[in-house]
Amino acid sequence: MFPSTRKLLTIITEAVIEEPLLRDIEALGAHGYTVTDARGKGHRGRRDATWGPNANIRVEILCNDESAMAIFNGVRERYYENYSMILFVSDVEVLRPEKF
Repeated sequence: MFPSTRKLLTIITEAVIEEPLLRDIEALGAHGYTVTDARGKGHRGRRDATWGPNANIRVEILCNDESAMAIFNGVRERYYENYSMILFVSDVEVLRPEKF
């Protein structure tokens, strides 16, 4: 079995929008995702996961090109104006590409 290329979308954002964000990315074509707590420092200052309103999450989604563009555009249109968020896309090699 040879690896196949898929897109890895990574979204780092405010934990307060986790539930609606996950519903949206599924509706936009994600078959699955991984969510982890995140902390760090950026343009809007230092954020840690110790206080709910100040918590961040990291959402990772493996998908095909079409789903990646739909999720990228949908998330940008719905959330970028009002929430701290970064989203980046990478090409990755995966086994069992039919899962993504």
